[in-house]
This record gives sequence, C-alpha cells and structure tokens, in this order.
Amino acid sequence: MKNEKSGPLMAKQRRAGWYYLMPGTVLITIMSFIPIINGFLTSLKTGSSANMKWASPLTYNYTRMFKDALFLRSMGNTFLYLVVEVPIMLILAILLAQLLNNHDLKFKGFFRTCVFLPCATSLVSYSLIFKSLFATDGLVNTVLCKLGILQTHYNFLGNPTSAKIIIILALIWRWTGYNMVFFLAGLQNIDYSVYEAAKIDGANGWQTFWKITVPLLMPTIVMTAIMSINGTLQLFDESVNLTAGGPANATITMSHYIYNNSMGQGVANFGYASALSFVIFVMVAILSFISMKAGDKRD
Repeated sequence: MKNEKSGPLMAKQRRAGWYYLMPGTVLITIMSFIPIINGFLTSLKTGSSANMKWASPLTYNYTRMFKDALFLRSMGNTFLYLVVEVPIMLILAILLAQLLNNHDLKFKGFFRTCVFLPCATSLVSYSLIFKSLFATDGLVNTVLCKLGILQTHYNFLGNPTSAKIIIILALIWRWTGYNMVFFLAGLQNIDYSVYEAAKIDGANGWQTFWKITVPLLMPTIVMTAIMSINGTLQLFDESVNLTAGGPANATITMSHYIYNNSMGQGVANFGYASALSFVIFVMVAILSFISMKAGDKRD
C-alpha cells in the first residue's frame, strides 16, 4: 500500500535541499557569475578608466586582437609551454606515483614529501629562486664553468630559447609533485589483487602498467590534464617574476599581456583586457571539453 505521506515528505526533502544549496548559489552568483557578465560587457567597450564607452562596432576589441602581433606572440608562447610542459609533467607524475606506491619501498613518506614540497613553495619565491640560479653569475653558470662545460658565463635568461626552456623546467619542478598526489591517491584505490591476478596470468610490468594502471587511472588523468591546461593557459607568475616577459617579449604569456593592458604599464585599457580574458576562457572551455571527450571511454 502506498504511503500517503510520501508525497508531502518528498516535497519537504526537496525544499530542504534547495535551502541548503541557496547560500552557496547566492555566493557563486555574486562572486562569479555577476563579475563574468560585467567583464563581458566591459569587453564591448573602449577607452580607459572612467572614460569608457561602447565600442563601434561592439566586436572591435575581439577583432583587434587578431591583428595584435604581441598578443599572437603571447598566445604562441603560452601554447608552447602547454604542449611541452603538460605532457612531460603528467608522465613524470604518473611514473613517480607508480614508483612511490611500491609496497616494498622503504621511507615512502619521506620521498613523497620531498617530491610534493616544491608545490608548497610560493609562486613568487620559486620564480625568483630560478631567476637567481640561472643568472649570469648564478649557481648554474658557476658550476658549468667549473666543470669546463662552458668557457664563459652564459646569459640563460637573455636568450629567447633558453629563457623558454627555463620557464618550462620551473613549471615541471613546481607542479609535478602536485599532480603526483592525485595519481598516488588513484593508485591506492586500485585493489592490489588486480595486479596479483595479472602477474599470475603472466603479464609483465609494462603490460600491467598499460593494460591495468592507465585505464583505471583515466578519470584522474583527465582531471589533472584539465587542471594543468587551465593553469598553463593562465600562466602569469613565471613570466612576470622569472623573465619579465623578456627578452623583448619573447617569453610573455597571455595573462601577462592582459595584466600589462589593464594596469601593468599604466594604461588602464580594461575593455581590451576583458576581451582577451574571454578568449582565454573560451580556450580553457574548448580544451577541457576535448580532454574530457578523449578520456571518456564509455560506449
């Protein structure tokens, strides 16, 4: 017999759910959605500071960026960091997680802490540390000259290619341990009996890794890939503090260029900066969607 009170009870439960969601929804609306809308409206304006007016045409800022050589350079630099750094970082994170998940490894806690510690370092601090390490009179130059690899001190941060390599190395050093923690948590959720069964069936370590570990870690791989793509497209601190975008804007990123347009160079061009920000937003959304689809193995 159907309970006559089930209808009113379910209605009360639904209302209670909405009551619990309402504070978070209101805060997200005020702190996120309203600023997004205001930012989009600002991207349709020109002028600086309080003298802003609607652009004519409204898409002026969006068409302007495709003729902006410096923005196109910053986009190219950002995607170079993305294409090189993210795969290397994620592969290293998976391999380190696999190594540190070994049941027979001693001092696992110590090694896990050592790998994770770089991501606990301040973004500004670690950028300045790398800047001092690779300075003309820094530790790297001194060691290489002492070993006879270099005859004279080399200006790593003054050469466009080496400066980009240093930014990529810094990003890998800073974020590999962060992603390793996610993979380590995913590995610890895989029942060890699965590996024992594979071993009994004659699978070697490489086959076990590709046929068992990687498929079972795919949700974690997709999540870390999306976070890494999101973070790299918004890369700012390294460009500002490590190379200052130089030499000659050779290492500038999109976020750094947005900062320069909005307040970094004393020109409050908020309309153009807002348009550039929305382009990054669209890029993040598209690349995240592609990553989710590529990692979705459901039929």
